[in-house]
Amino acid sequence: MFHFTALVTCLSIALYFFTSLRVSKARAAFGIKPPAISGDPGFERVFRVQMNTLEWMPIFLPSVWLFAIYVSDPIAALIGLVWIVGRILYMTGYSQAPEKRRRGFGIQATAAVVLWAGALFGIIGHFFHV
Repeated sequence: MFHFTALVTCLSIALYFFTSLRVSKARAAFGIKPPAISGDPGFERVFRVQMNTLEWMPIFLPSVWLFAIYVSDPIAALIGLVWIVGRILYMTGYSQAPEKRRRGFGIQATAAVVLWAGALFGIIGHFFHV
């Protein structure tokens, strides 16, 4: 069973849900009515955090699960937590100023690449050890 990765998956979904709530609150705070997605730089940054998180989830989620299956559930979960921390740093930094998003982005991107590469090598290794 993959209990650790399942928990990290739930946490990543909760983070995405949280970013969605922040967009709703920002719409009210900045007076941006749906379907508009621009108008105030503060709102646009909050919106981009949500969208960027959504853009990375199709990379992160399959990678973390494939890593868990072919390499290690606890290690996948640990790297997945690093991804979540990176996303949180990205969110808090970008909410302050666009140039403050880089550290969090780099952390989460590195975690995602490690998960993807580890999964790929685990899958390839499986062919040679069957």
